[in-house]
Amino acid sequence: MNVAKILESKGSEIVSLEVGCSIMDVAKLLGARRIGSIPIVAGTKLAGIISERDIVRGLAIKGADVLDEPVDTLMSKTVFTCRKDDTVQHLMTIMTDRRIRHIPVMDGEKMIGMVSIGDLVKERMQEAEQEADALKEYIGTA
Repeated sequence: MNVAKILESKGSEIVSLEVGCSIMDVAKLLGARRIGSIPIVAGTKLAGIISERDIVRGLAIKGADVLDEPVDTLMSKTVFTCRKDDTVQHLMTIMTDRRIRHIPVMDGEKMIGMVSIGDLVKERMQEAEQEADALKEYIGTA
């Protein structure tokens, strides 16, 4: 199973914000869209990513004033990305090892989607159910 299949089923809508927006802008969009992270772009180029966790850490360290600061004060500038031909298992390993929950999907320099750990778990569960059904059918006909 690969990322392309996940994007086919969930869609490839990308919710992003521009460099220069405030942490409050990010928090509002995260809440409104009920998502856990947002890629930050400079024009068409991926500049970073910020998550709910980043904001909570910022609040813990700097207090509520952090909400008025620009997004680049808290965003991760080193972004782990994937390609649409990467496998679910490969991404699960990366996410577990790096302790990240969201990965932008790239086609060259262009961002074409986002996958979350939830997307991967859902896909893996569907795969396991299909395998179990196939085994039950096989056993039933033997």
